[in-house]
Amino acid sequence: MHIDNSACNLASLNLMKFLRNDGHFDIEAFKAAIEVLFTAQEIIVGAADYPTKKIGENSRKFRQLGLGYANLGALLMASGLAYDSDAGRAWAAAITALMTGHAYATSARTAGRMGPHEGFAENAEPMINVLRMHRDASYQIDETLAPSDILQAAQYAWEEAVDLGSRHGVRNAQASVLAPTGTIGLLMDCDTTGIEPDLGLVKFKKLVGGGNMSIVNQTVPRALHVLGYSDDEVAAIEAYIDENKSIVGAPALRPEHLPVFACSMGDNTIHYLGHVKMMGAVQPFISGAISKTVNMPEDATIEDVQNLHMDAWRLGVKAVAIYRDNCKVGQPLSTAKKDGEESSSSVTATDSVAAELYTKITKLEAALELAKTEGSHVLVGAVRERLPRRRVSTTFAFRVADCEGYVTVGEYEDGRPGEVFIKVSKQGSTLAGIMDAFSISISLGLQHGVPLATYVRKYVNMKFEPSGMTDDADLRIATSLVDYIFRRLALDYLSKDEREELGVLSTSERIQPTLPEVAEQATPSVGVSAQPTFINVVERPSTSERPTLLSREEQRDAPMCYQCGNAMQRAGSCYVCSSCGATSGCS
Repeated sequence: MHIDNSACNLASLNLMKFLRNDGHFDIEAFKAAIEVLFTAQEIIVGAADYPTKKIGENSRKFRQLGLGYANLGALLMASGLAYDSDAGRAWAAAITALMTGHAYATSARTAGRMGPHEGFAENAEPMINVLRMHRDASYQIDETLAPSDILQAAQYAWEEAVDLGSRHGVRNAQASVLAPTGTIGLLMDCDTTGIEPDLGLVKFKKLVGGGNMSIVNQTVPRALHVLGYSDDEVAAIEAYIDENKSIVGAPALRPEHLPVFACSMGDNTIHYLGHVKMMGAVQPFISGAISKTVNMPEDATIEDVQNLHMDAWRLGVKAVAIYRDNCKVGQPLSTAKKDGEESSSSVTATDSVAAELYTKITKLEAALELAKTEGSHVLVGAVRERLPRRRVSTTFAFRVADCEGYVTVGEYEDGRPGEVFIKVSKQGSTLAGIMDAFSISISLGLQHGVPLATYVRKYVNMKFEPSGMTDDADLRIATSLVDYIFRRLALDYLSKDEREELGVLSTSERIQPTLPEVAEQATPSVGVSAQPTFINVVERPSTSERPTLLSREEQRDAPMCYQCGNAMQRAGSCYVCSSCGATSGCS
C-alpha cells in the first residue's frame, strides 16, 4: 500500500523461535534479529533487479521494506491464549509494535550514517508525523492484557524512532508489512502462516504434482502443558486428535480451554469478525497492509460480506480479503471430518461427477491392460503409462563417424523400454538440441503405447550426416544417428523374428555358418587343358594420341565426406574421398 510503480523486499521472522520454554518472549533476541534482517533488506534494495525502470527508480528513491512475521497463531496457542480474545489481540499488538518501532529506529540510525532516502526531504513533515501516530497508538494498547515487558520495549522503540527520525530522517519510507508466508512458513516449520490462526489442527494440502500432504499442528502439546494438563491427559488428547482429526470432545479437555484451539475451519471455528478484529489490533503498527484471509462459513450472506467490509473500514484496516468456504470446486487446503474424510472444504466435486470420472478411469485402465496382454497395439485415445519413480535403465555409448554420444533407456518393470535419452557430443549445438527434443518425443510415444517396432520400421535406413563407420561390432555401418540408435534398440529389445521382418540383424547373424551335413566340395575340373591359351589382341585405332581416361560409373548411394563435404567413392565395402583422402573404414 504505497505509491504506484514501487516494490518492497519482504522478509519474515518465526515468532515461535523467540518464545522461551518458561513462556517468556525473548525481547533482546527479537530486537537483534530485527536489526540483522532489516539491514540485510536495506542492502538488497540497491543490488536487486526490478521489472521496469520506473519501479526501480521509485524503489531506490523511497527504499520501501517489508519486514514481517509468521506463526502468530501458534505463539498465542502456545501461550494459552485464544486467537479471538482481547488478550490475544493485546499480545499481537505489542509484538507488532515492537517489531515496526525497532525497525524504524534501525532505519533512522542507518540514515544517520548514510543519509535518508531520496524522497525524505520533500516528505519529511508527514513522514515524522506518521511515526508519531505509530508511537501514540502504542500507548493505547491495554496494559492489563499485554505483557508489560514487551509493551514497554515497544513504547521505548517508538520513542527512539521518533527522536532519531526527527534528527537524521529515515532510510526507508516503509518498514513493515504482513505477508502471507505460505511457502516460507512451511520452510520455517511454522504451524501457522503470517498473522493467521491455524486453518485446522489437522489439515490436508493438495500438491501440484498430485496427491495430498497431511499437516499436523505441533503446538497443541505445549499449549496443553501451559494450561495445566498432565502428561497422561496430553497423551490422551493427542491420541483423540490423531484419530478424530478434531479436539472437540477430547477426554479431559475442559470446556473453557476450547477457544484456545479454535481454527479458521472445521468444527471449532473462529467467528469471521475475530479475524477482522485481530487485523484492526495490529494495523496501527504496520507501515503497509496486512495480507490475510477472513474465513467465512458457506452460509454467509451478501449482507454479511457487506457488513464485514464496513467493520474492517471502521477499524482502520487497509486491506481485507474474504474466502467463503466451498465457494470454489477446488481449494489448496482443507480440513478433515472425524471419520477421516475431507470436510465440506474438501477439494472434490459433486458425488455424481466423481462417480462418472471414476467409471471412465476404470474403463481406460481396463483397455490399457487388455492392450498389454494381446500384444503391442496402439490404443486410440491412449492413456499415458508413466514409468515408476524408481526404474531400471541401461546406458550405451556410441560413435557414428566423428560424432560420439550416449543413449540411456529407462525400462518398465516387465523390461519394456519406456523412455529414451540421447546425448551427443558438442553440447549446445543444433544437433544436440534436436536430439533432446527427439528423445522427449520418442519417450512420450513409448509411454502412450506406440510399439518400438513401429519406430524401428520408420527410422532405420534414414540417411543424413553424420553417417559412416560405428564402433559397434554388431552394427558396423550406419546411415545416420537415428538409423544406428534404433537398430541398436531393436537388437536389445525385439525378438529375432521381429528383427528379421524389419531387416535388422547383427553381424554374427548375417554371417551364416555352413549348413549341417553339407560338405564343402571343390568343383571338379573336366576337359581342361594344361597348356596356356593365347588370345590375339587387336589394337583399335585411337582418335587421339593421348590415352583416354576410363570413366567410373556415378556412385548414387555414396555419402558425403565428413571432412571436406565432397562426394565419396566406393572402395570395396567402404567409401573413400578422392579429395582429402578420408575413409569411412577399411579402405
